[in-house]
Amino acid sequence: MEALDPSQSTITTHVVAVPYPGRGHVNPMMNLSKLLVTNNSNILVTFVVTEEWLGFIGSESKPNNIRFATIPNVIPSEEGRANDFLNFLEAVVTKMEEPFERLLDQLEPPPTVIIHDSFLFWVVRVSNRRNIPVASFWPMSASFFLVLKHYHLLEQNGDYPVNVSEDCDKRVDYIPGNSSIRVLDLPLNDASFRTRRLLQLALNNIPWMKKAQYLLFSSIYELESRAIDVLRQEFSIPIYTICPTIPYFSHNQITSVSTDHDYINWLDNQPFGSVLYVSQGSFLSVSSEQIEEIANGLHESGVRFLWIMRGESSKWKNICGDKGFVLPWCDQLRVLMHSAIGGFWSHCGWNSTREGLFCGVPFLTFPIMMDQPMNSKCIVEDWKVGWRVEKEVKEDVLITRKEIAKLVKRFMDLDDDDEVKGMRKRARELQEICQCAVASGGSLENNMKEFLGHILHGA
Repeated sequence: MEALDPSQSTITTHVVAVPYPGRGHVNPMMNLSKLLVTNNSNILVTFVVTEEWLGFIGSESKPNNIRFATIPNVIPSEEGRANDFLNFLEAVVTKMEEPFERLLDQLEPPPTVIIHDSFLFWVVRVSNRRNIPVASFWPMSASFFLVLKHYHLLEQNGDYPVNVSEDCDKRVDYIPGNSSIRVLDLPLNDASFRTRRLLQLALNNIPWMKKAQYLLFSSIYELESRAIDVLRQEFSIPIYTICPTIPYFSHNQITSVSTDHDYINWLDNQPFGSVLYVSQGSFLSVSSEQIEEIANGLHESGVRFLWIMRGESSKWKNICGDKGFVLPWCDQLRVLMHSAIGGFWSHCGWNSTREGLFCGVPFLTFPIMMDQPMNSKCIVEDWKVGWRVEKEVKEDVLITRKEIAKLVKRFMDLDDDDEVKGMRKRARELQEICQCAVASGGSLENNMKEFLGHILHGA
């Protein structure tokens, strides 16, 4: 564990932050931690990660009053996590609790409050046993949470599991806080053993969240007001929407970031709104055959694109041609804010979804699993700021390069397509809503102040 900076003699509140060990969970929790200490310098955050994750993020810059503490890895390597997601999740549930509790005994000063990723439900058990207030941080959408919370309704109504061939047009309209949903967009909706177990592990978190003292949702109230209002009726504890990825980086901070990257220089030389940004996330992936169709479809479309392809980016550079820029990593928020970006091909992870909305960029949605199909549904049907790449869900059927090229070409047409113009107008309107929520006096600042008032005064 990192030593406490001697200059931090005014520390009055010690927050222990415990993320689920995955990129889409660690990043929001770290940004939430930065947001806390930026708002009040008397807060110390001990950020608890596995030894593996300390190797990933230990060298990244952070405020002095955030320190790292580690517990042993739950499996030997990151490769194991990627190859067997179910076993990794099982290990997180069963192997992290004991070393985490031992770590709590070693911390000085003693913890004032614990903020945990909701998927680590055992933290609530540990915190309540020690009489330490705990805030449960849900890193996905509030709408998706309500689907899980009311999953029993799907079974009662015979809408789970889903038969893809028979239920392709079926919808459900009885999930509180949600508009009508295609059953194909529901999470974990087939009857396989793996899916049933993943669903069980996800549902196990819900009862424990009721035993926390606070619920934090990584969202913006104005985007999900219907769902948040329902949650405040269903829970007796305080609920706050605190969207940590965005407010920590103000618009001015984003645009003033150093631009000494090849991809930023490349974007600077592209026409306004002409580049499609393509990212399928950092963890789950589609088949190599589908990746090849995407690569060739992008090339054949003639559209400029910036494609984040982790692991094998060099393999696709020749296929993509001179209008494509392929690389393994970029500063996504910085890219999405760039004036050359005209669209976002996304797997619809919640972090990426919020960032795209904040930046006013329309989407081509290509979800894989868990909450991603639900996020895609919100983008396409509720907010109307995107199109689905896969309009009809078909089992084990490739979307061809010809289909992709045609879709991308129309989607990036800034001049002649009225539907595209309307979608871009709505994206700009949602951007304004998000930026107002982040601004001084907005809903996010007010929620953060109220939550800080609780934890600073030991309420």
